Amino acid sequence: MRDLGVGFRLLLDGQRWVARHGRQYGFALLPGLIALILYAIALVALAVWGGDAVSWATPFADHWPSPWQSLFRGFLTAVLFALGLLLAVLTFTAVTLLIGQPFYENLSERVDADVSPEGTAPRSDLPLARELWISARDSVRILVRALVWGVLLFALGLLPFVGQTVVPVIGFFVTGFFLTEELTAVALQRRGVELRARLALLRSRRMLVWGYGTPLGLVFLVPFVAVFLMPGAVAGATLLARELLGEDREEEPGPVEETAS
Repeated sequence: MRDLGVGFRLLLDGQRWVARHGRQYGFALLPGLIALILYAIALVALAVWGGDAVSWATPFADHWPSPWQSLFRGFLTAVLFALGLLLAVLTFTAVTLLIGQPFYENLSERVDADVSPEGTAPRSDLPLARELWISARDSVRILVRALVWGVLLFALGLLPFVGQTVVPVIGFFVTGFFLTEELTAVALQRRGVELRARLALLRSRRMLVWGYGTPLGLVFLVPFVAVFLMPGAVAGATLLARELLGEDREEEPGPVEETAS
């Protein structure tokens, strides 16, 4: 249970780090803002033209009597928008990390160098294009795993009582795990740790991962908030990666005590 507290402390440490480094924070905000604008455009388009898309996809309902045609297509339009919103929430972190790969790599390196006793940070020897390809490929693999869990939890959610109590809690922990994987990938990929090894590393200390990712996942349900917390989340995930790998970390100096004159 101690790891739960350690994970949450690392989450707060990451936010504190970017609060003390305003320039890095400002640059690292740009990818999230770009992703937010793109998702907003897509969701507005879905809201405006979703009804037309449903009408085009259901020609068999053209001659249904009122009000059944409107109710049926209205229901499908609402489901379509809800699925679009769910997909946006599930993919927002991965897309933001992909857009901001150079920004977040730089941020993660600075965190590593800042907390390392030697003042150094691991660097990747791969070209940027290769790193982007690996990041995109691994994000798709993680998304597929997350969707499988989503379908399973949706099915379990239909069970009476259990579906309304236990399943949502499990869902938050699953979301926290995969969110932490996406965020720690920035630091771990730079160290040459492949996806399979990353997952094994995270599973070896699930409590630590849940302590970090579950509260963050709850906040990230609001994409607008996620934009402003993303730089600190990457910074905290770098600290988490060091914890997972057993790398030394230079502790922050405490407040200077005043001496009586």
